[in-house]
Formats: sequence, C-alpha cells, structure tokens
Amino acid sequence: MSLASRIDATHTTSPQVDTAGSAATLDDVHAATQHDDVTPPNVSAPVNAHGTNAVTSPSSELTPPSPDPSHHDPLSATTPTIKDHVRISRLDSVAPAITPTAGTVDRDVVRRVVNDVRDAIGEIPDRTRLSDDRLRSLVEQQTTSVLSTRDEQLDRGTVSAIRRAVADELLGFGPLQTLLDHDDVSEIMINGHLNVFVERGGRLEPADTVFESEEQLLLIIDRMVRTSGRRVDQSSPMVDARLPDGSRLNVVLPPLAVDGPSVTIRKFTARHLTSAELVARGAMSRDAAALLHAAVEHRMNVIVSGGTGTGKTTMLNVLSSHIGRAERVVTVEDAVELTLDLPNLIRLEARPANTEGAGEVTIRDLVRNSLRMRPDRIVVGEVRGAEALDMLQAMNTGHDGSLSTVHANSPRDAVRRLETMVLFGGIDLPLRAIREQIASAVNLVVQLTRMSDGRRVVSSITEVVGLEGDVVSTADLFTRRSTDTGDELVPTGVTSRVLGAIPTTSTSSGETQR
Repeated sequence: MSLASRIDATHTTSPQVDTAGSAATLDDVHAATQHDDVTPPNVSAPVNAHGTNAVTSPSSELTPPSPDPSHHDPLSATTPTIKDHVRISRLDSVAPAITPTAGTVDRDVVRRVVNDVRDAIGEIPDRTRLSDDRLRSLVEQQTTSVLSTRDEQLDRGTVSAIRRAVADELLGFGPLQTLLDHDDVSEIMINGHLNVFVERGGRLEPADTVFESEEQLLLIIDRMVRTSGRRVDQSSPMVDARLPDGSRLNVVLPPLAVDGPSVTIRKFTARHLTSAELVARGAMSRDAAALLHAAVEHRMNVIVSGGTGTGKTTMLNVLSSHIGRAERVVTVEDAVELTLDLPNLIRLEARPANTEGAGEVTIRDLVRNSLRMRPDRIVVGEVRGAEALDMLQAMNTGHDGSLSTVHANSPRDAVRRLETMVLFGGIDLPLRAIREQIASAVNLVVQLTRMSDGRRVVSSITEVVGLEGDVVSTADLFTRRSTDTGDELVPTGVTSRVLGAIPTTSTSSGETQR
C-alpha cells in the first residue's frame, strides 16, 4: 500500500462497525478535487516586526535537502517549506520544560490538524504519483502550515511531537508507530484499545500507548492487514499477516476476542544474528555453535523445537546462514518470517481461502509442490499439521539438510508431536511405520527455552539415534547445566553417530580436547 493510499484511507472519526452482520467498511476514500496542477494550498509565511520571515527550522533532520537549482519542481515552487513555517514568534516566547512525545500531545489538537492536512493533501489531483518521500515532505509542510495559523501557545517540542503524531496517523500505523520504531521492543500485544503491552529484553511491561476508541484500533488493524493483501472482518475474524518491515501480525476480532480486538505483533530485525553473537549473549556455547555448523555442512536434517517466543525463527535463520551459497533452497511458511541471505532462494507462502471459501493453498500443498522445484534443501518455517508427513518423506528422498521448527517442550516431546501431526493427515499408517520415518529422517533436535529472566537459550542438542523396538531412541550431545557462575551449555561426552566425537574447547587453557 502506498503512502498516498494510507492518507486516503485514514480517518480520525470513528468508523461504524457492524458486529451483528457483515463488517462495515473501514476505509472511506477521500474524494480528490481537480486542479490544474499538483500544488497544495499556499499558506503565507508569518512575518515578524521587521518585515522579514520569522521562522527557522527547529529540527535539521526534518528540513528537506536543498533542491538542485537547475531542476524546477512545481511543488516546491509554490509550497512553503518546513523552514518557512515552524518557528513562529509566539513559539519562541515559550521555553520548553519537557520535550513531549507523539504519545503525550493533546489528541484533540492532533485530530484537528490531521483533518486539515488531509483536506489539503486531498486537493492534489496526482498525489498517487508522488514518491513516498515527497508525500511525507508535503505532509510535514502542511502540518507546520496548519500549526502556524492556530492561536495555541506551543513550544518547539510540542510542534515537533504534533508533526510526528500527524505523520504517524496519516502515513504510519497511528499510536503503534512509535513502538514499531523502537529497536528495544521485540513484541507488541494489544488487549482491547486501552491495554497495550510490550516485550523488552524478554520481559513484558505495560506501554503508555492507548487508542482513543475501539474504532480507531479497528482502523489501524484494517490498515495493517491490507498492507499484506489479506483481510479481516466479522466473516473472517482471525488472520495471520506480515507488516512491510517483516514483522508478524496476528489479529482476532470480536466476538471471538471477548474484551475487544486482540493484536499481537512479533517484530523481526533486518539485521541477521550470527552464531558468534548467540555465543556472546550466552545463548549457546562455542562448542555447540561449532557442532551446529558442522551439522548443516554435513547435510543433517535438523528440527528446532521450543515454546512460543523462544527464538525458533531466529535459530532457523542462524542455521540457514551455514548453507552453501551454491545450493538451491525453497522455504515454505504460513506467513513469511525467515530472512535467509542466499542467492538461489525461493520463498513460498500459504494463502487462506477467500470470501467464497475457495483459493486456499496450505503448507502441505506448498511442501508437495516444492519437491518439483529441484531444491537442494527445503526449509519449513513451522510444522503444525499433516504437512509433517510430506516433510519427513522429503527428508528421506534425497533432500538431506532440510530444516524446520515445531512447538514442543523437550526433544522427546518434539518426536511425539511429529508422530501426532503425521496422523493428522488421515493416512492409516501403523505407528511403527511413522516412527521409522521419523528415526530415518530426523538427525538433530535443537531445543530452545526461555529462562525466567527473559533470556532465550539453547537448552539441549539431541541426536536421533534410531529405532529401538517400537521407541525412537535419542541421545543428548549437549545439555544446559547450572554452574557457580550461572548456567552453561556443556557437552555430555556422547559420540555423535554422524559427526563422531564432539570437540570441546577448554575455557581455562584454550586447548581443544576430544
């Protein structure tokens, strides 16, 4: 969705939502009036007592770069710049005691300014052809122009905060934009329009952000979901989607969510974590990192297991970084989350059914199709159903080195879950046959755990040895044990059936032992 479309679909007035029947439309496109050019309404710059322009820019980062004198821009020719309209005389007379943020400014002021700016931008007939940067610049200019004509006593900090709030409302995701921009926030949870929580450093805490009403929250939800081409309404009240920055979005609407719309956003950083960084953070030991590197290079099939929010996707990204760049990799996900840095990469994403109940493409369909795409490896973002059988068959039919994740509390539970998910397919297979498939296909299970202090760590690395009788046999290669200085992931001394003896590094002498 372009920024121009976001402006057209943004409303500070609350949309009407039909909770009894079909969902009401959450967007009301602004009718643009026709003009001979694309110039927004001109606002005269304030003049001081000396007859000169009484404004300078309060923030250099918001000042547009100087245009090329040889290039004529019809917009900049008649539009006052931010520098011309921000610092008016009445603002200079008030010394800012506290620098306000976008979340602390008067929402009534923001609402009025948003309406005025939308009206001004809406009069540009060809605004959809403008670049996002140019449109953002116009929004900032018009915001400053509107503020300069008001009688409120506003200091520079308040003007800057209002400008940010208006930009978020028109071009971003409203009150959530500030939280999305914070690097220290890893997850955002909304339980109705008055209860917002965030996760920082692995710990949950309430956020200062609130929505004016449930209708405003529904408006933001609609805008977020439409960026990924999906829909959510009363006929389809649950959706999994992704935001433009790759963050994962889950939405549940009333009446399924009893206390109001529920939104969960899992943020993903654009920067790839490495094994060395996980070692530095204490998530795993240097020896364990070396073992996982060797396992990927030796094309062992690896299952990453853990509970919700333990870092399974992060670990999958780390493991995939060891895949050779000459290999062809196909990823299959319900909603795209993996960010693999590989040249020969194909990413497949499942699709839900449309309003008529047709057009659904499941993960199982994509896994089956991926076998026809000549992959060297298949990476399934998460196995949660009947696709487990297709994944196991792929691992057993020449696609060694495949990776996937499952929700489980221990390596043994991960094996049992695979058994159960194969049975979801409705294929009448004996339990022993299923276990033989698992024992032959899966080589390693990497178990992740979230500690009580919020840390996400590797708690064990377990090798699937084979089938003993009717039981899948496993052996722990690394386990996490408590020490005087905390807890460490240490080798058990068990020899890997595939990799042989596990090399260990002595932290005291730096020597390598076997």
